[in-house]
Parts: sequence; structure tokens; C-alpha cells
Amino acid sequence: QVQLVESGGGLVQAGGSLRLSCTASGSGFSINSMGWYRQAPGKQRELVAVITSGDSTNYADSVKGRFTISRDNPKNTVYLQMNSLKAEDTAVYYCNAQIRRGGGEFRYWGQGTQVTISS
Repeated sequence: QVQLVESGGGLVQAGGSLRLSCTASGSGFSINSMGWYRQAPGKQRELVAVITSGDSTNYADSVKGRFTISRDNPKNTVYLQMNSLKAEDTAVYYCNAQIRRGGGEFRYWGQGTQVTISS
């Protein structure tokens, strides 16, 4: 079994920064792409940023220039550095990983971490 565990959410004032982390644990797996999604109240879950195994990145237009995604492969960890935070960044942030295991590829989700930006 593979688990994704997130950390780093919290309450911060507009203009501030937060760093989210997500670590995959388990055995017998390798990770393809990793990413972050978010879901605000009353809205659909949306992609925030994704990073491939080759370190190619893609960002939602709303976070370009403010958020940076990175990964530490030996630690099976993905990070999201969030700067210049805005009230509209308030959401539950979910980690996602495309994981190869047992001859197949599966999508895993973390439990979510709340990010609240006060204006």
C-alpha cells in the first residue's frame, strides 16, 4: 500500500508565504509525476502545479510566478512553495502522485491540508 502524507498548511496573512510538503511512503513502487490540486468551498478541485519525473513543471495561470513546485526523488517528496499569497488561494490543498506498482500505474491522493489566507 502507498500513502501520501501532506504537511505545511495553515493560516497566513495575504502577501505571506507557506511551504507544503507531501511524502509518499510504502514499498515496491516508483513515482512518475507528482502534483498539487486545490479545492475551495463550493468549487471544483483544480490543478495548481505538477512536476514530472524529468522535472518538467506546469502551473495554473493563477499561480504562475508566485508558486514553485519541486521534488526530492530520494525522499519521495514533493514541495509547493507558495509566495505572495492571496485570499483567493484559500482552499484545501491535495497532493497527487502517479505511482507505478505491481505492473500497473495508479493515482494516489493525500488527505488534504487546509490553507487559509486572511486579507
